[in-house]
Amino acid sequence: MTIKEIFDTMDYGPAPESAAEAMEWLDTQGRAFGHFIDGAFTAPGKGFDSRNPATGDTLATLTQATHADVDAAVAAARKAQPKWAALGGHGRARYIYAIARLLQKHARLFAVLETLDNGKPIRESRDIDIPLAQRHFYYHAGMAQLMESELPDREALGVCGQIIPWNFPLLMLAWKIAPAIAMGNSVVLKPAEYTSLTALLFADICRQAGLPAGVVNIVTGDGEVGEMITAADVDKVAFTGSTEVGRRIRQATAGQGKALTLELGGKSPYIVFDDADLDSAVEGLVDAIWFNGGQVCCAGSRLLVQESVAERFYTKLRARMDKLRIGDPLDKCIDVGAIVDPVQLDTITKMVDANAAGETYRSAAPLPANGCYYPPTLITGLSPSDRLMQEEIFGPVLVGTTFRTPTEAVSLANNTRYGLAASLWTENVNLALDVAPGLAAGVVWVNGTNMFDAAAGFGGVRESGFGREGGWEGLSAYTRPKLGWKKLEKIAPFSGDKGPEDPLDRTAKLYIGGKQARPDGGYSRNIHAKGGALLGQAPIANRKDIRNAVEAARGAAGWSKTTGHNRAQILYYMAENLQARADEFATRIDRLTGKRGGEKEVEACVSRLFTYAAWADKFDGQAHDVPVRAVALAMREPVGVIGALCDDAHPLLGLVSVMGPAMAMGNRLVAIASEPFPLAATDFYQVLETSDVPAGVVNILTGPHEELAPHLAGHMDVDAVWSFSSSDLAAVIERESAGNLKRSWVEGGRSRDWLSRDGEGRAFLEAATEVKNIWVPYGE
Repeated sequence: MTIKEIFDTMDYGPAPESAAEAMEWLDTQGRAFGHFIDGAFTAPGKGFDSRNPATGDTLATLTQATHADVDAAVAAARKAQPKWAALGGHGRARYIYAIARLLQKHARLFAVLETLDNGKPIRESRDIDIPLAQRHFYYHAGMAQLMESELPDREALGVCGQIIPWNFPLLMLAWKIAPAIAMGNSVVLKPAEYTSLTALLFADICRQAGLPAGVVNIVTGDGEVGEMITAADVDKVAFTGSTEVGRRIRQATAGQGKALTLELGGKSPYIVFDDADLDSAVEGLVDAIWFNGGQVCCAGSRLLVQESVAERFYTKLRARMDKLRIGDPLDKCIDVGAIVDPVQLDTITKMVDANAAGETYRSAAPLPANGCYYPPTLITGLSPSDRLMQEEIFGPVLVGTTFRTPTEAVSLANNTRYGLAASLWTENVNLALDVAPGLAAGVVWVNGTNMFDAAAGFGGVRESGFGREGGWEGLSAYTRPKLGWKKLEKIAPFSGDKGPEDPLDRTAKLYIGGKQARPDGGYSRNIHAKGGALLGQAPIANRKDIRNAVEAARGAAGWSKTTGHNRAQILYYMAENLQARADEFATRIDRLTGKRGGEKEVEACVSRLFTYAAWADKFDGQAHDVPVRAVALAMREPVGVIGALCDDAHPLLGLVSVMGPAMAMGNRLVAIASEPFPLAATDFYQVLETSDVPAGVVNILTGPHEELAPHLAGHMDVDAVWSFSSSDLAAVIERESAGNLKRSWVEGGRSRDWLSRDGEGRAFLEAATEVKNIWVPYGE
């Protein structure tokens, strides 16, 4: 191409990146890799080829891990972890800083190897993936340094098993490893089968940094290796990948006492309002859906355009699609590279070919004759229920529809089982900040897309998983509180055959939707004092009662929109009304439990209500200082409907201790009261009735925890389940919660001291909130 032709056409000429150094590094390794275990590479074994998706050429042969390999890696991590944690924050920070510096020194090698192995354009790996990976290690070196002063009540979990996908191989590794080792954990990581090479290069970097042997271990292989890690003797599993695999991991780890975070699929909306800068929105959309070939879990793959500008926007978008450059990912002028593997290419092709709805437009840009390529595609005019509007395609395919009003836009955006990210475009900041809180997403970008930083947590809600990667909130996934745990012991009710203490019957009912309700099954059970006297009858709730309580809680969604100030007033009012009946409740508790701690328990309940009233308007989010022209507002939002199985030993305090934080943060609660001593909870609904608590905000059921737990955990309209029961319900709750991947909080066979500070505080507030990071343009 001559200079004149360039000026006439304004086309880019080729700008190839040399792959020589990357190939030389592969050659020095013999183009065959074992695993990285206990600070050294094992001898290569039987395995599989890693191929360049742009050419089909074999880059190297990798080893398929066996059970013995995984066990060896876990054993090495287990041996190394105590010494690594004992090294202290500053000691760990020095190593993590060294890793960050080495990532910078070898940045080009990492970028080229990533592009060769993954097929993404070199511009993306060079300018986005590798710098963000470096940023994560720098950031978490700082977190390690600050841990002892800023997180003095938390400690490392132990050994973390980590499984990452193929779309951002090195960046996902950084997201997982950096916070884990910063907090004093050791790791066993499995990179994706398709893209393991930069993880193995990172292992070499760990050796160059002098990282103690066993702190980081990397094993390669297919999904079976991920299953081995999940089943191994690890203290935490962190997984990024598909929702279906995440659901299986939740079921597989149920009841094992392993911490779990899941960053799963998405079908993220890209909302364009009629006052948006349409040209900027088109450019943003190129990044949202054709970045990394659409192989991004938070890709803006659902286009929602305001009807009045839809045709104009589509015209601009189609013209821009035709100008996209598709080809050799090592060419620095390329916009769209190769799909990672023929299997993924076939999946994309079949999904699109099976669609008969809407209007399909494909980019006119030519495709290379060889390699795994798919043209940028736009499908408009779909209905919200069409498969391509609901299911993740994970390719360069954009689907869309229109809307008329902001309310309709929010409704369409939330019409999905996912909730990972959303992008909205408008020149009206008031509109943007009105719409953003209504979107069911863990991340919202205003007039931007695909912005990430180590300081701002990333993660989703609904079936996009739970937990956050990055930021202060991400550290909770790799630490645990230092608590004085006791072994969980089942508390049995008292029995007896004596008559009632008071001949005047005192009827206890369920409390659903602000009303006292008889149990659906029509059954009750006798509640006896320690000496055998009959104290009354408690209703036995069943599955239908749970259904009714959840429906009532869903109907009280307005509670989530009230201000913290208003919620605080009601919590104070509850404390006031409880205090007025303190002697009555104390006597009741003493008779139920056969002990003399009723007065102390009531005092603790009043104090706890005051505590959460105090927190209601003070548990704020943060404004994250991210290194771009934006500010990331980490806003705390209510989880939604929380189901809780209350502590058995403290019949009133166990209820108040879950009710307080749930209400303070704007949630609605379905609480199953103490199983052996339920009558204190059925007395308490009279306090609720006289304290202006809106109907449905708190619902109280009584009955056997083991029978009710699976129905509560399996309910698709429950957003989180907490269990502090003396029955060990961890396995059933975690297994049943996999249906909609709701958050669960179980104590793993341990119980806490509810009368101490361990029975209240930030852990409860964090469990009662979701963090939504809203990225807003800020500065010139």
